[in-house]
Amino acid sequence: MKYRLSPGGALSGTVRVPGDKSISHRSIMLGALAKGTSRVSGFLEGEDALATVAAFRAMGVKIEGPRAGEVTVHGVGLHGLRAPRAPLDMGNAGTGMRLMSGLLAGQAFDSVLTGDASLSSRPMGRVMRPLRDMGAVIDAAEGDRPPLRITGGQALRGIDYALPMASAQVKSCVLLAGLYAAGRTSVAEPAPTRDHTERMLEGFGYPVRVEGNTASLAGGGELRARDIEVPADISSAAFFLVGASIAPGSDLLLTHVGVNPTRTGVIEILKLMGADIELQNRREVGGEPVADIRVRHARLRGIDVPEDLVPLAIDEFPVLFIAAACAEGTTRLTGAEELRVKESDRIASMAEGLDTLGVASEVLPDGIVIEGGGMGGGMGGGEIRTFGDHRIAMAFSIAALRAVEAITVLDCDHVATSFPGFDRIAAAAGLGIAAGEGDA
Repeated sequence: MKYRLSPGGALSGTVRVPGDKSISHRSIMLGALAKGTSRVSGFLEGEDALATVAAFRAMGVKIEGPRAGEVTVHGVGLHGLRAPRAPLDMGNAGTGMRLMSGLLAGQAFDSVLTGDASLSSRPMGRVMRPLRDMGAVIDAAEGDRPPLRITGGQALRGIDYALPMASAQVKSCVLLAGLYAAGRTSVAEPAPTRDHTERMLEGFGYPVRVEGNTASLAGGGELRARDIEVPADISSAAFFLVGASIAPGSDLLLTHVGVNPTRTGVIEILKLMGADIELQNRREVGGEPVADIRVRHARLRGIDVPEDLVPLAIDEFPVLFIAAACAEGTTRLTGAEELRVKESDRIASMAEGLDTLGVASEVLPDGIVIEGGGMGGGMGGGEIRTFGDHRIAMAFSIAALRAVEAITVLDCDHVATSFPGFDRIAAAAGLGIAAGEGDA
């Protein structure tokens, strides 16, 4: 599927983007391992989260839905999963695979985790190493890439693990394995990352101790079912935050967005660039902070992105690069080597697309330098390769708001992994976007 984008336009009105992907994954995982029935509303019906639903169904968990974002999970308890008859296919979901590896390491049965071509190219050594330290038996293909083969029946032991690189996925993997480990498991991180796992474990009645940069828990407890309301995903909202910021005449309201402080790096970075963003109607829903976000067009300026904000905006950088391209002056990002091992090498992928649109950039080993064109510098057009990466596809769709020629974004099928209906919602807000197959 291709997106064809008309140049120019503005964003306005009220938009609610789909549910948070990270919370949707975890709601199914913890709901399945809890005692009792959990009801989830606002669930993201994207391919990644649906792969997690399918995996737990394959292990004997009864899950009703999703229907209009409503899911009912009949939990089987921490030790109630059954051996799947076939490998568990996580599709494109890196979060799903890394978190599942932690849960499966503590099971009594053998299991295999597979994924699509993109996921099968992503390194899993960062979760395999600490799991092996805990006593797990886990093997992978060459280069520590999927499929992952996990041998069940191991006696896991708690460890004190210092993350070499800030990663919520690795932290969560180790903590989830810790549910099955003897003793206490602790994870120290070099910089704050999203804390949905810690919050949700507490919500399911499982004590988690957080002291400074370290989260820890003791094995051998139990999870108790609860109802969960999933807020709108700030990573999906980010495309509209940037779009309204760069397009003259824009005034947009994004409703019910999760504003967990470990996820709001995109807002803080845009504000440093001069964005006009206002959080309204702040409230808490199911232990997660939520707000409505109003964003209006503003003159952005280039900045050196503070490295302490990088882990708090790691998924939003593709579209932040578009903001940088429209800013006055130079934007410099360092300390973001994590972007090299996402669904694509997002630094290289974005640099190629920016070059196509006539935006100068310099690729660094751990980041990028982007020369912004300012208000007077519209981007060009052309064909953009996405390398099968959903966030690359959506970022360059937003770039059309400041383009002077049409943009065609190739290979957009993977957008449905995180944002089903993106083209429809974006068009309703004012983006000149049309989806089509081939040359249709």
